[in-house]
Amino acid sequence: MPMRGPAREPRVPWWQREGVISRVLAVAGVGVTLVGVLMLLVLAAQAGFFGPVARVVAGSGLSVVLVGLGWRVFGRPGGRVGGIALVATGIAGLYLDVVAVTGYYRWVPGGVGLAVALAVALLGVGIAVRWQSQPLAVGVVVGAAVLSPALTTELMLLGFLVVLQAAGVPVQMRRAWPVLHVARTLPVVLAVLGMAAFSGIEGAIAGSAAEQRPGLLIAAIACAVVGLTGALLAVRRRSDDITASITIALTALPVLAVAVLFDRMVSASITAVLAAVLLGLAATALIPRLRATGEIHGNEPATAGPAAAHPGSPGTAVAPETELVRSVGGWRIARHTALVAALTGAVALLQTCAMAAGGNPRLLATMLFAVGLAFLAVAAVSRTRVAAGLGIAFAVLGGLVMLAIATPETLALQGLAERDLDVATAVAAVVGSGVAAMVAWTVPRLPRCDDPALVTGVWIAVSIAGLYYVLVAAVSSGVSLGGADGFIVGHSVATIVWMVAATGSLFYGLRRLTSSPAVAKVCLVSGLLVAAAALAKLFLFDLATLSGLIRVAAFLAVGILLLLTGTRYARAFAEATPPRRAS
Repeated sequence: MPMRGPAREPRVPWWQREGVISRVLAVAGVGVTLVGVLMLLVLAAQAGFFGPVARVVAGSGLSVVLVGLGWRVFGRPGGRVGGIALVATGIAGLYLDVVAVTGYYRWVPGGVGLAVALAVALLGVGIAVRWQSQPLAVGVVVGAAVLSPALTTELMLLGFLVVLQAAGVPVQMRRAWPVLHVARTLPVVLAVLGMAAFSGIEGAIAGSAAEQRPGLLIAAIACAVVGLTGALLAVRRRSDDITASITIALTALPVLAVAVLFDRMVSASITAVLAAVLLGLAATALIPRLRATGEIHGNEPATAGPAAAHPGSPGTAVAPETELVRSVGGWRIARHTALVAALTGAVALLQTCAMAAGGNPRLLATMLFAVGLAFLAVAAVSRTRVAAGLGIAFAVLGGLVMLAIATPETLALQGLAERDLDVATAVAAVVGSGVAAMVAWTVPRLPRCDDPALVTGVWIAVSIAGLYYVLVAAVSSGVSLGGADGFIVGHSVATIVWMVAATGSLFYGLRRLTSSPAVAKVCLVSGLLVAAAALAKLFLFDLATLSGLIRVAAFLAVGILLLLTGTRYARAFAEATPPRRAS
């Protein structure tokens, strides 16, 4: 008979596990007691019980007693849970007392109240560090943050929430407490977003700018500065603290939201500064890579052949990507921190483009293409796939905007083209063509992006985009500058340029047929596809649309280029094929 394995021990229900009931009761006690303190400070005032001074003194006295009891209970056997709960309740109660004195009764100036609140919060998190208790720190922050709106809903509330956020920064430098990261960040982020939304709706209804805009902007900037500083300090100590990096993105959201409340140029300036700071932080991670790449290439002789044509290939020396941390000026910047900063900065830059364009789609497309070109240039120099990805993303967004402006129907009908296309459209299309060429140049040079199938796919996609941008540029220039015949002249020029591009790609591929077969294959495939597109357009559209000498010129130019290409194609393959020996 088969032997039976050892019998499994029965699983203990979660409510019967050691310490679960005590923790649940402690959390419930913290919440109920804090609500009682809040009722003492607010509801008693509304009912007329006691005087204001008596209520404040009673609340603070009760909180101090709770802290003292917690300190005493913590040192006794089995008193850790109870001590933490009592101290968390007492510190949060003291914080609410300060909020009431400052925001509800207005007995002290705001600056004094914020300073006292910071001292109280630091006391709470300091005890948490001493006792090595993340629940204590989280209880203090969450308890104070959740109940503070009951005492004040004005801008002063944001100040107290920023103080709670800042009080957790020193703790994160010493302890790996990810829950505290979230607990101290989310309240102020949600509060600023909520107030910004309310102010925007209120301003839209009233038909005027929101009066709270400056205060909201200050709070949003303070939240972003505290979040960025805390994340950098935490990552400097622990390079694997991903939660700290995520808070960079979270604390940037209020700035992006509040910026919408301002005028177009002010809003664009705010988001541009945010984008510059975050992208600058991300760029610092590239400095060691650029330095290392320069040293490597400076010590190695120049190479020729496929490796030289594709620096991203295995035969080319590149800076290692396995480092988790970049060191710049003594600061350690983790890769995930640089990645989050780059993505958040790119979002801020996208909002900057949208606000600066002011609803002008042609300007928006040009700006998106320009930003994409800049990212791709950085990627080509540093061989960074993140920068290349951002550049391609902006290029795709710009292409979608262009496609909304110059639809296939608009390009095919003269009336729509003359109405919707102009010189600005042509400029945007020219910049888009440059971005497409930059994509084809950059992607094969990135690490682990030299796969022939990937490179061929990129070239095909770039060729299709290039054909479209050339057509848009030619037709837009024609209808803007060419008078009555501008539309057909533009289409004729576009067809000829398509064929010229196909000829150039085929000639280049044929020249590299022996030295770089992979490069030759990509160029030949792309050239043949472009030539096929030019012929299809010539016979399916130009033959029916163009007329007179313009149509003749298009057919002659395409025909001559086809003859040259065919002749060169045959000669190149004849030279590459070894001659047969006579029998």
